[in-house]
Amino acid sequence: MQSAPIVHALHAWLKEQLATVAKKSVTADAINYALNQWQALTRLLDDGRIEADNNVAERALRAISVGRKNFLFLGSDAGGERAATMYSLLGTAKLNDVNPEAYLGHVLERIADHPVNRIDELLPWNVKL
Repeated sequence: MQSAPIVHALHAWLKEQLATVAKKSVTADAINYALNQWQALTRLLDDGRIEADNNVAERALRAISVGRKNFLFLGSDAGGERAATMYSLLGTAKLNDVNPEAYLGHVLERIADHPVNRIDELLPWNVKL
């Protein structure tokens, strides 16, 4: 793996820098944090499928975080459950490379006349837009 020498050099550099900064400094805290998390940080060296960062997870949670204040106005537990269902459905559309707005329009145009025993045909992974 091409990253291994860089990661090992970073580890050595962090240890060198730690010896040159004040023990109670913010920089020392940051270096100690990195060194204390070293096993997790270097896990990607053992398995190339592991992402080097958590940007994908953070992006997925951003909509929930932004909407948090709006959830106060859902009106009831049932309203909250409906909102959670919609977030899950539209999030699933995104994960299946389906435009959520187009998907929702597609489903709303068809759902009234669609047989309930074939509702799975309207799920994001079964819809071709």
